[in-house]
Amino acid sequence: MANFTVGDKNYFCYIAFTLELIGGKWKTLILWNLVDGKKRFGELRKLIPDCSQRMLTRQLRELEGDNIVSRKIYRQIPPKVEYSLTPAGQTLTPILKLACDWGKKRADAMANKRL
Repeated sequence: MANFTVGDKNYFCYIAFTLELIGGKWKTLILWNLVDGKKRFGELRKLIPDCSQRMLTRQLRELEGDNIVSRKIYRQIPPKVEYSLTPAGQTLTPILKLACDWGKKRADAMANKRL
């Protein structure tokens, strides 16, 4: 355990800090959907249908503010915006893939009653 401060927030351990940045249902799903490459807002909406437009916008802005997701605006009509993982965000890819693999194994085990 380590006590440390980032900005004006104090943390008691690094996992708490990590969860602050990427935790929650929507951020993790956004990141997972960006692992394969850039996506437009509408694509993300379709890939994460239970996330409201307002919440998706909010979560993307937070991830962008933490330099995990990049937002690129194309000056055209109609406007086009694409989201992608930053280099810092790309470092999460192995962790996200491990979490997906763990979830698949756990789901298979539970489906087969091998809890």
